[in-house]
Amino acid sequence: MPEINIARQLLAARHEKKITQEELATYIGVSKAAVSKWESGISFPDITNLPQLATYFNMSIDELMGYEPQMTKEDIRKTYNDLKKLFAEQSWEEAMTACGELEKKYYSCFPFLLQLIVLYLNHATLSGNPKELYEHCVELSCRISSLSADVKDARQAVSLETMCHVLMGEPMKALDLLGEEVRPISQDTELLGQIYQSMGKIERAKEVYQIALYQHLLFLVGDSAPLLLLHADQPERVEKIIHRTLQVIEAYQLDTLHPNTAAVFYLTAAQVYCMNEKMGECLKLLEKYVYVCEHCFFPMTLHGDDFFDTLDEWFLEFDLGNQAPRSEQLIRKSMVDAVEGNPAFTGLTENREFQKLVERLQQLL
Repeated sequence: MPEINIARQLLAARHEKKITQEELATYIGVSKAAVSKWESGISFPDITNLPQLATYFNMSIDELMGYEPQMTKEDIRKTYNDLKKLFAEQSWEEAMTACGELEKKYYSCFPFLLQLIVLYLNHATLSGNPKELYEHCVELSCRISSLSADVKDARQAVSLETMCHVLMGEPMKALDLLGEEVRPISQDTELLGQIYQSMGKIERAKEVYQIALYQHLLFLVGDSAPLLLLHADQPERVEKIIHRTLQVIEAYQLDTLHPNTAAVFYLTAAQVYCMNEKMGECLKLLEKYVYVCEHCFFPMTLHGDDFFDTLDEWFLEFDLGNQAPRSEQLIRKSMVDAVEGNPAFTGLTENREFQKLVERLQQLL
């Protein structure tokens, strides 16, 4: 990661200009010994000397100091992975202290701040006061959306701010940001595929269409879970949603392609069956959930398969690469808590089959 390194910058600039320490000292009005100490890192120039030095070497003060308040994509990815380990291995206070220091240091690096918000949202439940963290995320999101010159970053910041208001139980504020109009899903990706096809770049067109299909698949199954909950009191509708979604999961082998999406649906369907006192069906879906947790998640990375065989390079372009947003340790714990501590399954606590499923999940810890 970049650091202030005025000593190295001064030495390089002086050599490039082909002047001696004494000549530089004379121009600035200091001793040769002072310049020598600057270049060796023993001391720093007085702040009043910085504009004069920067002008002399025809560079900005930031360049002179060797400081760039930005992080590269690789820096962001590595830092995120380091921080998510802290949340799993250290106390909440220690992890947040480390985050806070980096947040201050890179307060103008909006791509990093965006990923820091994602990090906070993925670990907020570890906090004793999630709402306070959500409010802080709103502040960061507003800063990015109002100051960033990058349209994509600003748009993502608004989406994250909207999510924070939803998590805080503030639907009207979320609605104000998102708007009430339900707009058709953008077909920019499909249009890009058509463009490549028309250019004769057939292999690239295939890749783009695979990416589009993959995303629509995850949306289809992912949106089925909340829709199922909303129809929980309509048994016939419940059966239709579950039946069709399970067919999609099986057809595209989603258990192994994207186990998290499949597992969320299995868990949601099990809850709905339990609410309707269909314990046999509930246990069948819980069995699917447990199996996916046991056999399909780890190592947890985004990946393609023999059907989606061009996705892997695309995943590596993501801000966080193909890695999970939380550590494996926390993911395993959340898998267990989703069943063992779920009040929706209270009616099954004495059921021996349910107990065995919980025991299998506990083996993941």
